Amino acid sequence: MEWVLSVLLGFGLSAATGFRIFVPFFVAGIAGYNHWLTLPEGIAWIGTLSAIILFGTATLIEILGYYIPWFDHLLDVIATPASTIAGTLVMSSFVTDIDPLLKWTLAIIAGGGTATLISGGTAALRIASTTVTGGAGNSLVATGEIGGAAVISLLAIFIPVITAIVVSILLIISIRFIVRKIKSRRLAKTSIKNV
Repeated sequence: MEWVLSVLLGFGLSAATGFRIFVPFFVAGIAGYNHWLTLPEGIAWIGTLSAIILFGTATLIEILGYYIPWFDHLLDVIATPASTIAGTLVMSSFVTDIDPLLKWTLAIIAGGGTATLISGGTAALRIASTTVTGGAGNSLVATGEIGGAAVISLLAIFIPVITAIVVSILLIISIRFIVRKIKSRRLAKTSIKNV
C-alpha cells in the first residue's frame, strides 16, 4: 500500500509541475519541514529551511513572471520542457524501493508525461485567451494555474487518492483542448490554402 501511495503522491506533484514548476517543490518542502510528509532520503534536502527559502523565491519569481503580458508566452516556451523534466524528477524521487526499470518508466510516462500534458493544455489555454481577449484574460489564466498547482500539490500530500482522480480528469480535459487547438489550426490552414 505504501508503494501505491508514493506513486499517487509522485503523480499528483508531477501534475502540479505542469501548472507551475516550483510550487510543488515549495509545498513538499514545507510539508517535509513540518513533518507532515516523510521525504525520501534522496530528496530530504528540500525539507530544509534554506531549500524552502530558495523554492519560495523561485515560486514568487515564476508567479510574477506570468503576470507580465508578453513574458508569459516566453515562460510557456521554457516551462513545457522544464515541467517535463521536473515531473520526471518528482516521480522518480518519490517512487522508491522498486525495480529501476519500473521506477523510470513510471517517472517518464506518468511523471513527465503528465506534467507535459498539463503544461501543454495551459499553454494552449493562454494562446486562446490571448486570441479572444487580446491578452487581458491571461492574468485570470495565470491565477488559475497558480491555484491549480497549489491545490493539487496539497491534495497530493494529504489526499493522494483524490488527487489521482482530479489529475486524471485534468489530463482528459488537457488532451481534448490540445486536440481541438490542433484541429482548428489545421482547419484554418486548409481554408487559407483554398482561398
